[in-house]
Amino acid sequence: MDSLEIIVSIRKIVRSLNLESKGIQKEFGLSITQLLCLGHLQKSPNYQSNHKELMNLLSLNSSTVTGIINRLEKRGYVVRLPKQGDKRVTSITLTASGIKLLEETPNVLHDRLAKKLDNLTDDNRLMIKNALEIITSAMQIHKLDASPLLTPEEPID
Repeated sequence: MDSLEIIVSIRKIVRSLNLESKGIQKEFGLSITQLLCLGHLQKSPNYQSNHKELMNLLSLNSSTVTGIINRLEKRGYVVRLPKQGDKRVTSITLTASGIKLLEETPNVLHDRLAKKLDNLTDDNRLMIKNALEIITSAMQIHKLDASPLLTPEEPID
């Protein structure tokens, strides 16, 4: 396989994710990252997580995660609950409306891909992980966050 074939394969993956994301956005008014955030909360103990955990999970910077949480909170899908004894610490908690929304949303492409990857052998998953690490390192993007949108401040290299 030459480099052009690799690039075409990557473009197919990116395009399929973008198409799925646009469809979800149009139908439900949510981004894939917002759905991933809600899905994480649904699987978390007591439907709760914290800001740092969401940053690490989604590979996004703090301000992007804050924006996601703000939009989800505004729509009533999550609430911020202060920790007892330390009001500086908050938990992001999924609401009943958020749970209902998750029941109505389709199995997004990320989930379908995750299930297919989970069905692979450990060796194959490790091989894919290593290959992707080689690509991100070669492209010098291994420290780039996984934000779904470009902002005007971000240079395109």
